[in-house]
Amino acid sequence: TGMNHVQDKTRGFKMGAVDYITKPFEIYEVKERVKTHLINTLAKKILENRNINLEKEVKVRTQELSVTQEVTIECIASLAETRDPETGGHIKRTKAYVRILAEHLKNHPKFSYFLDDETIDLIYMSAPLHDIGKVGVPDRILLSSEKLTPDDWETMKKHSVYGRDALLVAEAQLGENSFLRFAKEIAFSHHERWDGTGYPQGLKGEEIPISGRLMALADVYDALISKRVYKAPMSHAKAVEIIENDKGKYFDPDVVDAFLELEDKFRAIAFKFADFDEEKTALRSPIDSQQ
Repeated sequence: TGMNHVQDKTRGFKMGAVDYITKPFEIYEVKERVKTHLINTLAKKILENRNINLEKEVKVRTQELSVTQEVTIECIASLAETRDPETGGHIKRTKAYVRILAEHLKNHPKFSYFLDDETIDLIYMSAPLHDIGKVGVPDRILLSSEKLTPDDWETMKKHSVYGRDALLVAEAQLGENSFLRFAKEIAFSHHERWDGTGYPQGLKGEEIPISGRLMALADVYDALISKRVYKAPMSHAKAVEIIENDKGKYFDPDVVDAFLELEDKFRAIAFKFADFDEEKTALRSPIDSQQ
């Protein structure tokens, strides 16, 4: 261009030009400038492609790590459950309950600060380890079909401590921000009660970790609708009634409200992963099967 005033150049660059050559010009200079811009453009495209490929690789590696973590947890939990063969579907059911509760509550003002997508995924993966401490409870107590004596019950209650301690050992190797941090939290706190009458610490209200509050309701619901050596499965309706009656006593009121809105989904999960035909029959019935 023959327009060689500063304002002309400024206007040209503002319009998107990457260079500005004024007359008179040398052909060699024009060619070299064009060459430079072509090299820069090529380098930019190569860098963009590398970044895209790197993002894809990171995503794949992250997914592989997540699957490895989940499989590891499932294997450990399944090994522990060989001590109690009547609860084969317990792992699948309870972690599914916990996820739908967490997903439902993630936009609740009291939970939104905590329940982001990553946290929900980690809690979901960690849920199967809630009773890992039962490996430390003697068979005569764990598998008893009789009502436990006070001393035996105290021994049984220690499983929450055994679980926490076992996971602490693993966490010491992986670091406090490892995927096991929620597993440890859940194992230790899922028997705490909203009114402070739970164990092992007697925590009350919001002192109880959110992960423990979610697991507490999921665990109790599943225990009620499941068949055990000492009881028949309870109907879904009766289980809902019991949990609703314990709102604000055993359970976080907001978690119970979420459960009541999700009860049909709870029933569907329980039915899908039922261990026994008697459980499916009870889930279909509006009447308590124990009556």
